[in-house]
Amino acid sequence: MATVDLGKISFVNKGTYDASTTYEERDVVQFTDGALSSYVYINATPASGQTPSTGGTVNSSHWSIFAGGVSLAVGNNKVVTTDGSGTVGGLSIGSTGQVLKVTGTNTLGFAAASAGLQSIQTFTSSGTYTKPSGITKVKVIVTAGGGSGGANNTADDVASGGGAGGTAIEVIDVSSVSTVTVTVGSGGAQVSGASHGNAGGSSSFGSYCSATGGGGGREGNSGGVYGGAGGSATGGNINIEGGDGINGQDNIYTSSYESSFGNGGSSFWGGGGRGATHNNGAQTGKAYGSGGGGSNALSNTNGAAGQGGIVVVEEYA
Repeated sequence: MATVDLGKISFVNKGTYDASTTYEERDVVQFTDGALSSYVYINATPASGQTPSTGGTVNSSHWSIFAGGVSLAVGNNKVVTTDGSGTVGGLSIGSTGQVLKVTGTNTLGFAAASAGLQSIQTFTSSGTYTKPSGITKVKVIVTAGGGSGGANNTADDVASGGGAGGTAIEVIDVSSVSTVTVTVGSGGAQVSGASHGNAGGSSSFGSYCSATGGGGGREGNSGGVYGGAGGSATGGNINIEGGDGINGQDNIYTSSYESSFGNGGSSFWGGGGRGATHNNGAQTGKAYGSGGGGSNALSNTNGAAGQGGIVVVEEYA
């Protein structure tokens, strides 16, 4: 039976190109000319010493690119990128905790992870806020002090409650900020005798936002015994007025069981102190920035103190 030589009918991988090796059609080699690529021998005549490519120019009489490589000379510890023209480049890796982000139009970079709320700092007295590393934004809640309730020493009269401090809420970009002065207003001090209550102190977060304290309640024997006015706020994305103190009453005309009037105003954080009733004394403001209760003559003559303010700083990366 006759034998028919079909020749090489498939590609044969010959490994790395060797100038001393004779190659024939469909032999495939790997050769580096700027970048590592694979070449297939295409000449009908077997030969050696025919370099596949020189200076980026393929030896097209003997070889054809089988699989072209790309030079990635970008250096160590870098991320390989391409620009809008397809040019390969290297982006140096960021620092610990950073992630790869789109930082602009067709631009990549390493930046802090957007991990949301990281920590909270709380101030119940004045001080200095110091930004931790990695924080870019803060949400501040600034509440002023509550006013104290009015006092009373006249039978059949009930003093009014103190007003609550206002509250400002603001989101602030602190990328270029290191420290901020924090002021926290105290609650209005208690009063005795026939005296109006004291206003609460103002609170602020630097020059960004601030709130004023609640007004003091009025003493019971003063005609219109209206509650202390709630404080106001300014500079925040949200500005909330404090609640007014509850009114008292002049000449209530009961001898032994005077009803409860004069509760302190409610703040953003919660309710104020209870006003005096019968022989139960007025109560200090309960929540931050709330007003103190007003007194009556049967319980004692002290108008209760307002509660101090607070500044809360929520820190976000």
